[in-house]
Amino acid sequence: MPPATPPDHPTRDAGFGIYLHWPFCAAKCPYCDFNSHVRHAGVDQPRFLAAFRREIAHAAALAPGRTVTSIFLGGGTPSLMAPDTVAGLLDAVAGAWSVAPDAEVTLEANPTSVEATRFRGYRAAGVNRVSLGVQALDDGDLKRLGRLHSVAEALDAVRTASAHFERFSFDLIYARPEQTPEAWAAELRRAIDYAAEHLSLYQLTIEPGTPFFGLAQAGRLVPPDDDASRALYDVTQEICGRAGLPAYEISNHARPGAQSRHNLLYWRYGEYAGIGPGAHGRLVLPQGRTGTLTEKAPEDWLARVERDGHGIVETETLSAEDQGDEFLMMGLRLTEGIDSARYASLKGRPLHAGRLDALARDGLVARRPDGRIAATARGAPVLNAVVAELAG
Repeated sequence: MPPATPPDHPTRDAGFGIYLHWPFCAAKCPYCDFNSHVRHAGVDQPRFLAAFRREIAHAAALAPGRTVTSIFLGGGTPSLMAPDTVAGLLDAVAGAWSVAPDAEVTLEANPTSVEATRFRGYRAAGVNRVSLGVQALDDGDLKRLGRLHSVAEALDAVRTASAHFERFSFDLIYARPEQTPEAWAAELRRAIDYAAEHLSLYQLTIEPGTPFFGLAQAGRLVPPDDDASRALYDVTQEICGRAGLPAYEISNHARPGAQSRHNLLYWRYGEYAGIGPGAHGRLVLPQGRTGTLTEKAPEDWLARVERDGHGIVETETLSAEDQGDEFLMMGLRLTEGIDSARYASLKGRPLHAGRLDALARDGLVARRPDGRIAATARGAPVLNAVVAELAG
């Protein structure tokens, strides 16, 4: 039996989260490389719920004694679930661990009129925050992105969310083909008029294996080049900052105190259980910090859980080197940066002083009096190169 008292680790105060992956969508978007699947014949929700319950119980046996500070229902499209299914998932989590009274419970939703009518049921089930996949406030671009909703439906869903949830967010994708800084600025200002506290703003990435990748390879889809993308990024920072939603992470903007607690848990390198098809987890077990990955194909995951009690297909005990690198990569995405002492305790050695000095002289990172290291406004757009230099 695993010990009832959780093993200690340097980022224990970041919290303990649960990620529940519902892998089904009404349609597969052409830019999406997430583990999502379309099932036109429908999904046996009671059968999948029973499997989720079993995998939650397995995770609780691996990692007992935790207090859940955040739950995130992601996908896929979790808003395709019936409210009773969501309630069953949340009840299973509450039966497996203690849940903090102020735990954040987020559900991702698509802003179609049909799904928006379910918000009342999700709130009753225990969801207290929703994240809406709006993606664009331009009907032509929504169609090109493969979205099934219109701008009018999206804004109706935002209004419905605001009526049922004190906390909500929505996503937009920018750096879309032929998008100009002026057009993006106008779209972003319109979004801010509706966003009460939080926006997630992602640059379009052309991922291998997606239909967009094939179109780009054939020259039929031309995303903005690096200079144009940087101009759009700069517009994003300026407009959101002026509106009181500064970036707290590379792609996320919020009013003070309204940051996504679950995502902060990831970026602060906290501990979380990944439940459902294709879910990743990071658990601190007696043997050390351990990465887990479940079977991606939904029906294969279902069969594994029904046979073995869980769908985990990969586990890896992370070395000190791996932990330090992950902590650095995740933490430097945040404007608050990282605690250099925590990095040293995970990695087994401090950051390389010479490399840190050179990056600071170039204005890419800043040393703070409290010992934290953060990427500067100049360093954030080239963060991958900054991390590679520090981790080398």
